[in-house]
Amino acid sequence: MSGHGMKSGLAVCATVLLVSAAAAQTPPAASPPPRSPAASKPAAPKSAAPKAAAPKPAAPKPAAQAPAKPAAPQPAGPAAASAPSGSGQQPDLAYGAFQRGYFLTAFHEATKRINANQDPKAMTLLGELYATGLGVPAEDAKAAEWYSLAAARGDPAAMFALAMLRFNGRGGPRDRNEAARLLASAAKLGHAAAAYDLGLLYLDGQQFPQDFARAAELFRSAADAGNAEAQYALATLYKEGRGVPKDLKEAARLLRLAAVAEIIDAQTEYAIALFNGTGVAKDEAAAAKLFHRAAVRGSPIAQNRLARLLSAGRGVAADPVEAIKWHLIAKAGGESDAYLDEFAEKQTPEVRANAKRAAQPWINVIRLSRS
Repeated sequence: MSGHGMKSGLAVCATVLLVSAAAAQTPPAASPPPRSPAASKPAAPKSAAPKAAAPKPAAPKPAAQAPAKPAAPQPAGPAAASAPSGSGQQPDLAYGAFQRGYFLTAFHEATKRINANQDPKAMTLLGELYATGLGVPAEDAKAAEWYSLAAARGDPAAMFALAMLRFNGRGGPRDRNEAARLLASAAKLGHAAAAYDLGLLYLDGQQFPQDFARAAELFRSAADAGNAEAQYALATLYKEGRGVPKDLKEAARLLRLAAVAEIIDAQTEYAIALFNGTGVAKDEAAAAKLFHRAAVRGSPIAQNRLARLLSAGRGVAADPVEAIKWHLIAKAGGESDAYLDEFAEKQTPEVRANAKRAAQPWINVIRLSRS
């Protein structure tokens, strides 16, 4: 729901058939056919070039929990939708108070607007406050009631928020059919996150018959509106030619947009495209920078690819300590690599010890997160 960073959230779509496999040998090899996330990983390549990205689902963000404070305004969610829909001559006191963290004031101002003119945007804001427990006790039933009233009056943000409650069985029984209907209604009204989540349902093939073309259409609608998750999802369809003609240039363009928006998988995939010159001009130095950016954010795939570049001096100065450090971190995250194991064994005990010392804090965090 929108107050949680305005991200879409279909936690129920845990298994999505959208996969993204990018060849990263030089020259690039053909991409393997789509596989499920449980499929076995390809064998480690023998060259020092980055490996192909392991098949990975473009999983939607889970339905978020209540944040410590509301996120910055974005157009996809109820909080943003609470801006007045009139002439704009008067400031939106309810929305402004919400954004500043004055939740009781937001509650009272929204209530005044509802009493005065049954404003659906204010109803959506009350739903958000009850759903997150900001300024008032968290009550899913009341949140659902306010979202329902706003949705009935045509507010797409309320439709989306209510769909998330229905998917998760909050404020009422779990109802996937009703949730899908609400997503479709919100998507028709231009709600980008709803279009993205609806596309995931068509991709998943459980709620509806699997339809890559329809998924691509919905992703495109959301991507054009600036939804970064949709940009990444659509890019993977263009890479594989599913639902759309295969177009590596368009895939790279969309990956770049999603990478700029800090979608970590897109950063990794776009770095691979840059390294290979797939759909974009080859640039190993830029690829190394982007791999590092994704690596420090915790992507085991990016950590592994960065380690390979550091071991071979491709796009970045060779550094065996850093190479082994990132290899150990990636390995702790589940990304093993026989080539880098062999590379590490050839280094001096001092190099290996320094690398292990540098990697240990990262490894401790990874282990703690799994305990």
